[in-house]
Amino acid sequence: FEMEPDCCPDWSAVARSWLTVTSASWVQMTHNNFWLKKIEISVSEAEKRTGRNAMNMQETYTAYLIETRSVEHTDGQSVLTDSLWRRYSEFELLRNYLLVYYPHIVVPPLPEKRAEFVWHKLSADNMDPDFVERRRIGLENFLLRIASHPILCRDKIFYLFLTQEGNWKETVNETGFQLKADSRLKALNATFRVKNPDKRFTDLKHYSDELQSVISHLLRVRARVADRLYGVYKVHGNYGRVFSEWSAIEKEMGDGLQSAGHHMDVYASSIDDILEDEEHYADQLKEYLFYAEALRAVCRKHELMQYDLEMAAQDLASKKQQCEELATGTVRTFSLKGMTTKLFGQETPEQREARIKVLEEQINEGEQQLKSKNLEGREFVKNAWADIERFKEQKNRDLKEALISYAVMQISMCKKGIQVWTNAKECFNKM
Repeated sequence: FEMEPDCCPDWSAVARSWLTVTSASWVQMTHNNFWLKKIEISVSEAEKRTGRNAMNMQETYTAYLIETRSVEHTDGQSVLTDSLWRRYSEFELLRNYLLVYYPHIVVPPLPEKRAEFVWHKLSADNMDPDFVERRRIGLENFLLRIASHPILCRDKIFYLFLTQEGNWKETVNETGFQLKADSRLKALNATFRVKNPDKRFTDLKHYSDELQSVISHLLRVRARVADRLYGVYKVHGNYGRVFSEWSAIEKEMGDGLQSAGHHMDVYASSIDDILEDEEHYADQLKEYLFYAEALRAVCRKHELMQYDLEMAAQDLASKKQQCEELATGTVRTFSLKGMTTKLFGQETPEQREARIKVLEEQINEGEQQLKSKNLEGREFVKNAWADIERFKEQKNRDLKEALISYAVMQISMCKKGIQVWTNAKECFNKM
């Protein structure tokens, strides 16, 4: 299987004829990368619906139309688009599954479920059409992120998410991924009790915290600037009204004032489209705000593995000490067993030999388990760090592009403002 890590194909849909693909053919297709080169994906539409939830209560929700299609058949003929509807909760289920089965991967985040960092003109209502549209774009980006990932794109559950509308949830639940999910309490315990944390993952955890803090601050500042900018632009509408009213009482200057007022009105109304475009750049920043949590998820998994490794090593050392004490008849540390021996007498040689034999078997099992955990830990670090490096390249490229585009947009906005006042000046010169 070969795929350029940096490529992000413009997917948008899967042919109905592919819905009957068997498990064997699916494996073959993913290994030769055939379907990845031939399929496009898009979330093309959002629709407000009403239905009943798991508790049989009426609810209103938004469904999203996922279109998948094969670009062309082997004979070169294009095929029809196939489509299905998914709720946001189903996207969440897909991501939760990926988090469990690919703990070493920085799993792409979902767009926000409810609006954050809003300024006064935006609605925080998750049913607001503008917000739903931005979330639709975010969900499409989420699918494209998975589709362009060299490992996640090969997952069969992801393929079925795109192609199997009925019983998809049941298929996911049958994988038993919930049972493999680590509890929050266990993760918290590992965070505070790991004795020898890997400095690379500790630094990565600190970086993710700082990244989240910086982007959060940037989005808050941007929201405040948007509020002020909106006010400044709309004030120019007052210029337009004043010039129009003034033109009514002037004979020689009337046309010039009327034209200048028109330019002011155009300028005032342009801010709506400008800030709507800005929201898309803000959403790009929000994606990496949520990516920070995905980075921490990888760090937490490593902490859990390190904690299990240390506990296994500690348990093995304890059993070896017990075996040595039984063999030599000396007790190095205080123990309940030692107190029991003093109170009720010494064990018989046969009892001691039996205990030593049990401990030796447990030590052998413990050594194998420790070896296995060491191998698993090294493999996890190797795979996780490879994916983190891939993520860093993606992040640097995406944020650079987004910030440059944002700067270009601001320059263009300022040029339009200068042009409006230049036009107004020409109107005044002609009076």
